[in-house]
Amino acid sequence: MSKKEETKTTIMQSFNFDDNWDDLLENKSFVKVFLSDVLGDYILNQRWYGGKASKMKYIELSEYFRIQQFGEVYYGLILEVNFVEAFYQHYFLPIAFVTDENFSHKDRILPISIKGKEGFIIDATNLESFRKLVFERIVTALPKDTTKVQYHKSILLNNITYESSRFMGLEQSNTSLIYNDKYVLKFFRRIYADKNPDFEMSQFLSEKKGFKNTPAYLGSINIVDSDNDYITIALLQEMVPNEGDAWEYMLKELHKVFSNLEHKKIKIHSLPKTTLFQRLNIKDIPPQIIDWAGLNLFLKVKTLAKRTAEMHIALGSEFEETAFTPTHFNDDYTVWLKNRMLYQFQNRLNTIENNLHKLDGLALELANEFLDKKNLIRKRFVTFDWTKLKGERIRVHGDYHLGQILVDDDDFFILDFEGEPESTIRDRKVKQPPLKDVAGLFRSFHYAIYATIFNNIKDHYKAPQEDLFKAGEILYGFITGLFLGTYVTETQNANLNLGYNQERVFILKYCLLEKAVYELGYELNSRPQWAVIPLKGISNIINH
Repeated sequence: MSKKEETKTTIMQSFNFDDNWDDLLENKSFVKVFLSDVLGDYILNQRWYGGKASKMKYIELSEYFRIQQFGEVYYGLILEVNFVEAFYQHYFLPIAFVTDENFSHKDRILPISIKGKEGFIIDATNLESFRKLVFERIVTALPKDTTKVQYHKSILLNNITYESSRFMGLEQSNTSLIYNDKYVLKFFRRIYADKNPDFEMSQFLSEKKGFKNTPAYLGSINIVDSDNDYITIALLQEMVPNEGDAWEYMLKELHKVFSNLEHKKIKIHSLPKTTLFQRLNIKDIPPQIIDWAGLNLFLKVKTLAKRTAEMHIALGSEFEETAFTPTHFNDDYTVWLKNRMLYQFQNRLNTIENNLHKLDGLALELANEFLDKKNLIRKRFVTFDWTKLKGERIRVHGDYHLGQILVDDDDFFILDFEGEPESTIRDRKVKQPPLKDVAGLFRSFHYAIYATIFNNIKDHYKAPQEDLFKAGEILYGFITGLFLGTYVTETQNANLNLGYNQERVFILKYCLLEKAVYELGYELNSRPQWAVIPLKGISNIINH
């Protein structure tokens, strides 16, 4: 992305420009005014802005392009936000000019006058006319679009006309619009000089592999920038009817499970246990556990394991498109992994040492264990001998947790393939062992169990917290054991190579440790009382 204009001034009044709207971005005076502190203040207040933890220095206009149809013109801007800490991020902002005094007060960016017409520059997504134009450009897209702004539609998107559009609701990093109450268009706000993994994975799974448990890919918008990089700015998918995400579903189910401890007068210390990472079938789960937690919970876990396996089977079944062909472990991957792990581990180690005073009870005990065993944990990360690993690496979800899964009746739908937010776009596309996703989900199960305890212990549960933690760990063992047993059977039947049993356990533990260490940084910085969750996850691995 090339750099064009830079400024750092404060603009308070309305400015007049004699250019036509169609030519306004060619006017350097307008660009200078637009890139002022007014834009900075606007961006700082947007939910999708991911740079709030750093100090903004200035904003540059990297690229701009027209989003147009039949003489109706809007602008798409690629903004480069530069930070005092000497790094930058790119964001997509579509803009429009409106003259209605009563329209969109909170989304006004800059008051200006164009050829004597007073008005405001606003985020164009607030205009129905813009939302309609974008939808119509996708549904009428040509098979081969070689222009700068490339619209693409799926073969599934035929004879569709615009009926309605609205915002989906609160989101953190993107802006999603619902069309005709049937389709969802996601505008990516934080963008990269490459195709977005969410677009790539959605199109591959849905169009090429026919995987039914993800929203069907329907279309997209990519731009070709001045460096000939493809940048994904929007993804259109079907809207899946659902009852909410699997995180909320699991919290409700787990609340019933923990309430049963009292209702059914269950003695926690008498509950049978299982060895972590032992593969289980439903019939292997003791009657006492079924009586306590209910059969339905385990049937749901089994279904989710099957859907996860089917996703990985689809991702591991490609032999033509190199971005998706399976590969094996090698030196390059090992060097990349170790460097990444050691950097993250050292960062979290420093965070623990700086935040130890915020912890008490079990969290403090586990944090001290982490510090005492830091050399052992570091050794776990560096003793990765790829020559002993026979399994395959494939493209994976990369940020797989219960919040990325929708519940629909007795089934699950997997979404949001953008990858780990802290990772670079290149790292998100690195082929990984499929068990990395399984580890992400296991950590999410662990979180859901502890979150249920934390959210309800004051008002609903009479058992001491320590006993609830014990019950939670027992339940976690059976949930993950059943998931693993189902998942491994499904993948083996489809010839997806996860390696031999000892290798699978090694990789799963490695990925669980990586994920828990990753989580630890967030919890210590944001909510230290929850640091016990990743610390317990780390303890489970290093003492197993």
